[in-house]
Amino acid sequence: MTATKETHAFQTEVKQLLDLMIHSLYSNKEIFLRELISNASDAADKLRFEATTDDALFEGDSDLNVFIDIDKENRTITIRDNGIGMSRDEVIANIGTIARSGTKEFFGQLSGDQEKDAHLIGQFGVGFYSSFLVADKVTLTTRRAGLEHEHGVRWESAGDGEYDLDTVEKAERGTEIILHLREEASEYLDDWKLKSIIHKYADHIPFPIRMMGTPAAAEEGEEVKPAEIETVNQASALWTRPKSELTDEDYNNFYKHIGHDFEDPLARLHQKLEGKYEYSLLLYLPKRAPFDLWQLEAKHGVKLYVRRVFIMEANEDLLPRYLRFVRGVMDTNDLPLNVSREILQKSPAMEAMKKGATKRVLSMLEDMAKNAGTADESDEINTDYADFWSEFGNCIKEGIIEDAANRDKISSLLRFATTQSDEQSVSLSEYVSRMQEGQDTIYYITAESLAAAKHSPHLEVFRKKGIEVVLLHDRIDEWLTSHLTEFDGKKLQSISKGELDLSNIGENAAEEKKEQEEKAKAAGPAVEKIKEALGDKVKDVRTTDRLTESPACLVSDQFDMSSNMERILKQAGQNVPDMKPILEINPDHELIQRLAKMRSQDKISDFSSILFDQAVLAEGALPEDPAGFVRKVNELLCK
Repeated sequence: MTATKETHAFQTEVKQLLDLMIHSLYSNKEIFLRELISNASDAADKLRFEATTDDALFEGDSDLNVFIDIDKENRTITIRDNGIGMSRDEVIANIGTIARSGTKEFFGQLSGDQEKDAHLIGQFGVGFYSSFLVADKVTLTTRRAGLEHEHGVRWESAGDGEYDLDTVEKAERGTEIILHLREEASEYLDDWKLKSIIHKYADHIPFPIRMMGTPAAAEEGEEVKPAEIETVNQASALWTRPKSELTDEDYNNFYKHIGHDFEDPLARLHQKLEGKYEYSLLLYLPKRAPFDLWQLEAKHGVKLYVRRVFIMEANEDLLPRYLRFVRGVMDTNDLPLNVSREILQKSPAMEAMKKGATKRVLSMLEDMAKNAGTADESDEINTDYADFWSEFGNCIKEGIIEDAANRDKISSLLRFATTQSDEQSVSLSEYVSRMQEGQDTIYYITAESLAAAKHSPHLEVFRKKGIEVVLLHDRIDEWLTSHLTEFDGKKLQSISKGELDLSNIGENAAEEKKEQEEKAKAAGPAVEKIKEALGDKVKDVRTTDRLTESPACLVSDQFDMSSNMERILKQAGQNVPDMKPILEINPDHELIQRLAKMRSQDKISDFSSILFDQAVLAEGALPEDPAGFVRKVNELLCK
């Protein structure tokens, strides 16, 4: 066999992660065992799945297990599995580099605050690299199932920026990791300590985790009996066990295993569903959004098992994409073990599972939302749903767009800021319950920030009449409102699009409408002068009753794209058709009344241009000629 020892440099991101991890996770060192056992379990899962179509991969040994050995004299811990193993290329890809979308964004989010960064690092998934929390040298030897013995691979590193890679003989398939412990990690040479960590994090692993037991005490004159191998964990799938047997700690530790998280989950759902199709669900809501929640290529979500055999993970055939933050497992007996993506897409059992799981996750969120703000026995206010919404609210908004079948249920989960509350805490049901007499429409405004929405001139008449307006300021809201057009029989209407008719709302509405018509008639000359001055910059000029303080505002035609949507698309590099706005003027404003009396065409032109550019600025955009706008305003100030 040709010697193939090579020395490689770690990818820059790996070196960065190792340094961050060792300094940020020093108080959570024990997770190294959780992560390595989790990897070993995944390797066994993959082998069992691949062997359903190629039994030869078992190589005559189908007793899948994880073995942990302590060598106190040499200060090493060995974690060995007989799972799928890795080829040389897989070792380089999986251990030498981080080939993951969003890596740059992840490092950009790190703050230097060790406690906050620890949560981010946990969400990123430290996996194999957690070995260096306790070890100053790590030796990994592996061989992929199905390859010949001479295709074993040895990887070794002191975590100092380089690793050695060698081709070796390895008789058994699978992976062996030897941790050479740091001096300050001596406590992990205690078998009792390791067993307690296994019970805490890996009791549910569906493969036996074995260790050498403590030798039995011998009576005087008897020989000491050798220690026997013992299975440390229960080795049963946790989701198959009755709820009555499980504690909160059992559930939380399982979540930390599958979610690679340091925190307990926000909520969980454990159900066995029976009917035409039978399946089990154990699903969790994390407390915090993963760093790559918005990366299209990111793998998120739920693991699918068939008869407790792992099949696949993070597939939109299990849950819709807008629920990608959910973690957990789904297990069924109604699919073949050699299931493929094509079979999944056509399987009525899979479709029923997806519908059932989606319905139950939404119901869990409904229950959380109903209990929000209530006090428990200790008088502590329940903020779970508010916490959930701040992390995952925009995902739920995607559901309005993607999941028409559940749109009514999802719309009841939405929370918004309004002119009565800066917090994103107001449901559409609450809004409807506070509607004015005569009001049959839910009014909203979209803007690129909460401040821009709150200070929009479009709100002036609504404040005067005491009508609540929903303030939308997330990018997705423009798409949301194009799909959510009504709620509880009430139409949703943008206050910056189309004509506005508030004549049925409030006291003296009829008198106000008549008075407005008279003012519009009186402002006719001003309208004509501005329309002529602005020419094709606008689609139309008209009077409005939207404004009480500002002289003018821009509105879009009823079926045109909003100015905010136009800005979003332009910022994304999209070609946007030229949409001319409508300029609405306030006939009560002094500037409009002065303009109506002007005779100089130059003055009328400058005044009209300033009014238009001011309205553009109020929308959060820049005038077409910012320098020209400043010059005209300065001239006006000087006069």
